[in-house]
Amino acid sequence: MKQMKNNVLLVLTALIWGCAFVAQSVGMDYVGPFTFNAVRCLIGAAVLIPVILFMDKSARKSGLTDEEMKSRRGDTKTLVTGGICCGLALGIASSLQQWGILFTTVGKAGFITAMYIVLVPIFGIFLGKKVRLLIWFCVALAVAGLYFLCMNETFRLNTGDFLVILCAVCFSVHILVIDHFSPKVDGVRLSAIQFLVAGIACGIPMLIWEHPELTGILAASMPLLYAGVMSCGVAYTLQIIAQKNADPTVASLLLSLESVFSVLAGWVILHQSLSIRELFGCVLMFGAIILAQLPEKTKA
Repeated sequence: MKQMKNNVLLVLTALIWGCAFVAQSVGMDYVGPFTFNAVRCLIGAAVLIPVILFMDKSARKSGLTDEEMKSRRGDTKTLVTGGICCGLALGIASSLQQWGILFTTVGKAGFITAMYIVLVPIFGIFLGKKVRLLIWFCVALAVAGLYFLCMNETFRLNTGDFLVILCAVCFSVHILVIDHFSPKVDGVRLSAIQFLVAGIACGIPMLIWEHPELTGILAASMPLLYAGVMSCGVAYTLQIIAQKNADPTVASLLLSLESVFSVLAGWVILHQSLSIRELFGCVLMFGAIILAQLPEKTKA
């Protein structure tokens, strides 16, 4: 039951991210990629502060002692170290994605970014994590689904594609870093620190290269608020909480549904029609997700 709850949270995370793609596209009409990511991450950190205060207040009312609350938060050094590592990985990955979209198509960017579902189990092998044969089949099936969902008949690698490939590598690292730190510390605090670090990491190149103006940020306020509050504050926090007891490869498969939800969001919100090819890709993706949830047979 707990595993099912975590999987539901990861699917909800993918849904929020998929809908956020509309906000990301609209926001880029007013501000640069580093500005967009810096502001959204700082908003994400800000909205989690009252959540942390409320959680602490509720914990005290429930009768938890200071020692018990400290145990729930985890070691401070581990918390800060994890927040910095997660924040740097997130800041670099999201910036590469936003920057790459300027030079490539949305479909190719979506396909290449979601390739972290292949990279996560590969990287996990070097960290001593075992991957079931069924999961490898699900990964291959999901990649095929992503191809039909996001790609057209031609595929050429350009500057934008290369940037998004680097983005997929960084998102893979982000998932594995969360898998390492999330069981050890409080998820909401870890999420808040990672957003603060990511916002600062994106803010440095923002000030050097983009020189943002307040008018542009205000013009992009609605996309920024959705991306900051929902995509960062809510979705990334759900990811950290759900990954505490989730297999990182299965988690990456569930999170890759972001591509499916982005297409569906375009269909519902922007009234973009779905082709037979895209629908087939969605079916393959959902099939991979369902197969990945099948329990492993235990040896007698």
